[in-house]
Amino acid sequence: MTVAVTGASGQLGRLVVEALLRTGSTPVVAIARDPQKVADLAELGAEVRTASYDDPAALDRALAGVDRVLLISGNEFGKRVDQHTNVIRAAERAGVQLLAYTSIPKGEANPLILAQEHIGTEAVLAASTVPHAILRNGWYWENYLGGLGHAVETGVLHGAAGDGRVAAAARADYAEAAARVLTTDGHAGRVYELGGDERLTYAELAQVISAAAGKPVRYENLPQSDYAAALEGSGLPAGYAQAVADADAGIAQGVLDVDSGDLQKLLGRSATPAAEVFGKALA
Repeated sequence: MTVAVTGASGQLGRLVVEALLRTGSTPVVAIARDPQKVADLAELGAEVRTASYDDPAALDRALAGVDRVLLISGNEFGKRVDQHTNVIRAAERAGVQLLAYTSIPKGEANPLILAQEHIGTEAVLAASTVPHAILRNGWYWENYLGGLGHAVETGVLHGAAGDGRVAAAARADYAEAAARVLTTDGHAGRVYELGGDERLTYAELAQVISAAAGKPVRYENLPQSDYAAALEGSGLPAGYAQAVADADAGIAQGVLDVDSGDLQKLLGRSATPAAEVFGKALA
């Protein structure tokens, strides 16, 4: 059985390939747009194949002989449904036995800006002929690392999440879960709602950061529009700032509060605590 991972040069893709290689149970294909970016994965034992989500012919070559594939959602917003469809069609032509897709919690019930292309991709998969599993990845604790230094320096964590809870986990947890789905049986037709053990409000998140940093950090809630403006003022592109603020508003509504236990069942353990992720980053 040969397993392939698309987007292998990305942060999640790289971790999935590494997790698969650690199992030593199957040949692993790392698919990337730029093979130089995954040369180290080749040294670890992965076969590197070159393809972008925009190139159906290259995707056909990349998936030739592949039995199972992880489609990691792309990062070109506005183009992702078409790009993901290219991978799905290539998987159909290759006779792939299982395609797993990294989506977002709550599926069609998720109103976030970031969710809409995932919803579109899930619809394409539902109408496709390739057996598939949906990995609805929750938030990553690493999503907060970009603003971690500022929060520690100023003593204030800003956001627009109110008292909503976010059930995040480490990116490596989601990677390990994906590797588990790709290397074990019985996952076709399954939808996994994936989230960590800790379901924290941002006030509680600030307490975790404070403990990891060894200095006081408090949470200050802002209106969504003010938070978006603050993010844009700090240098984020306007569209991305709006999406981040919209995600916080979704947290306030509970759309990233996952308590299914699916991630823990796949891992066979608890998810990585936020304190461990932040402590390592601050060290």
